[in-house]
Amino acid sequence: MVGLAKQGVINVENDDMKISVLASGSTGNVTYIETPQHKVLLDAGLSGKKIANLMSSIGRDINDVDSLLVTHEHSDHRQSVGVLARKYDLNVYANEGTWDAMNGKIGKMPADKMNIFPPDTVKSFGDLDIESFSVSHDAAEPQFYVFHHNNKSFVVLTDTGYVSDRMEGVIKDAEGYLLECNHDIEMLRNGDYSWPLKQRIMSDRGHLSNVDGANTMMDIIGHRTKKIFLGHRSQHNNMKSLAHLTVSSMLTEHDFGVDNDFQLYDTEAESASPLMII
Repeated sequence: MVGLAKQGVINVENDDMKISVLASGSTGNVTYIETPQHKVLLDAGLSGKKIANLMSSIGRDINDVDSLLVTHEHSDHRQSVGVLARKYDLNVYANEGTWDAMNGKIGKMPADKMNIFPPDTVKSFGDLDIESFSVSHDAAEPQFYVFHHNNKSFVVLTDTGYVSDRMEGVIKDAEGYLLECNHDIEMLRNGDYSWPLKQRIMSDRGHLSNVDGANTMMDIIGHRTKKIFLGHRSQHNNMKSLAHLTVSSMLTEHDFGVDNDFQLYDTEAESASPLMII
């Protein structure tokens, strides 16, 4: 199976899955997932140099990464896909629609590094099983992923206009989540974006608001859930404190054990979250 960990970088100190949200926001998105046998990036929405520096900030070397998964072709998710693949000899995974949409945007890719990961399938990479699922966004064929290791799961779900029952069934009761809280509805409505752009963001093919994100959490949180990262926050139509307060208040009002049963974590567009065990 292509994408096996590079020789000499297997971490045998424990059997945990670890993650860091290296960057999350409307300007760029990258998430790092690590198991004893694998070091994986999800999306590459910043420059290669910036991603390498963010990796260093959590005590990891980008040279040890073996695979890169891509959710969709928008620039804040695929900016340095080609650069990273060529420079660090990465196997890259995306579905056919995303590969077609990235054509001409990421430079020449080595054919043996281009791998098809169809929607709604599971691929096994040694000690890491990765499950893809389709979402509703204005991209060619957007999909996100669930990372399974040692009977624990970490879900990444941003860039979707709504969360269907089908999606909820795939992502329910995971140990960890990176979930979208893109905008505050009133800030977006009263902001200086054009009306067509506002309509796009609020549509079923746009982005989840803070309220949408909280409602999704209430539908999917289970007894195993311990960590929720609030992601893909708009720099123009949201604030970190507002997103956190909205989600925390809504969950608390519905008797969810915020800060007791699980923790809410904020994410940043320019700095990485600490490397955490899922």
